[in-house]
Amino acid sequence: MAAEIDTLRVNPIILVAGGTGGHVFPAQALASELKGRDCTLALFTDRRGGTWSNELKGVDYHHIRAGQVTTGSLIARARGGLASFFGLLKARRLLRELKPNIVVGFGSYASVPAMIAATRLGIPTVIHEQNALLGRANRILAPHVSAIATSFPEVAGIEPEDQDKVRLTGNPVRQSIRALAEKPYPPLTASGPIHLLVLGGSQGATVFSEVIPEALSRLTKEMRARLKVSQQCRPEDIDKVRDTYDRLRLKAELATFFDDVPERISQAHCVISRSGASTTAELTVAGRPAILVPYPHATGDHQTLNARAIEAAGAALVMPESNFTAQTLSARLKLLLSYPIDLGRMAERASRIGRVNAAATLADLVIAMCPINGRETPAPNPGRSGREAAA
Repeated sequence: MAAEIDTLRVNPIILVAGGTGGHVFPAQALASELKGRDCTLALFTDRRGGTWSNELKGVDYHHIRAGQVTTGSLIARARGGLASFFGLLKARRLLRELKPNIVVGFGSYASVPAMIAATRLGIPTVIHEQNALLGRANRILAPHVSAIATSFPEVAGIEPEDQDKVRLTGNPVRQSIRALAEKPYPPLTASGPIHLLVLGGSQGATVFSEVIPEALSRLTKEMRARLKVSQQCRPEDIDKVRDTYDRLRLKAELATFFDDVPERISQAHCVISRSGASTTAELTVAGRPAILVPYPHATGDHQTLNARAIEAAGAALVMPESNFTAQTLSARLKLLLSYPIDLGRMAERASRIGRVNAAATLADLVIAMCPINGRETPAPNPGRSGREAAA
């Protein structure tokens, strides 16, 4: 054990994350867990991911160039390929200097140059997939890495020959969300307030601003009087939505961004949201029922796969955007709010599949794969069912 701890302090574990927050947030959660175990860390990220580096205090940050090579015009792909080539050269030089124990990638094209460099240098590697569909970057890397950590029990896009590498860890979430697992679902009484949380995000949020106010206007007067709505809106939509709620005399807090989302999730009796990886992980860890509206333009329609996995567990209802109308949403809400016992059951089922200890499970996998005294230990499989199995 002493040799293991010394190795983890001297040689860093390198996390490779960039692009959007959905790829960076689990890297942050893993970094926090590994720092708590006295591991030395370094972060490789691109220009966009660099904006998140300040969140990882005490972690060395290295900028690695990367570019899209599978989408866009021919010129754009050529530029992306050139950026990735220079990123690979820099990553290879840094990896030789830093001599890491292991390199952990979190998807997006920003991870590709560093992960390819690590595999070519024979360094143990793990990729983490946040969605129920293996992303394009991870699909490129999967045949070459040592292990594939997944967030869902079933992940599409993994080739049969790579299935032996799969380890179910869950999708790490921030500590403030993990704490919600200890907070029971708030009772929904016959006359008490109904807390409805709408998390629109930036992608395609306008449809929420168009549909949800109209849907709520179709509820009974008694239901509307009990509603307390928290809704994220795009800046160009917020005034119109506020006017509608004022006209309905409906209690609502609107913002382009909520900085207290964990507290609002804790209070929520129902959440209406997209079904990105971070959102679905947070809702299941918190144990809150949801109406999920997958973003239809997500790559490979992965948000639909995420949502269907949660729905199959009985923890959510899925409404494709093509069917997300004021009439259909109003009908769903009337049914749910008329039978609060069903919302309670959905909350319980969400809790069952939420992987509270995903960060610790992923950290266990990463540390188990670090070379100790010149020998790589086998990676354990944490199992495939229940939040306790992922502990």
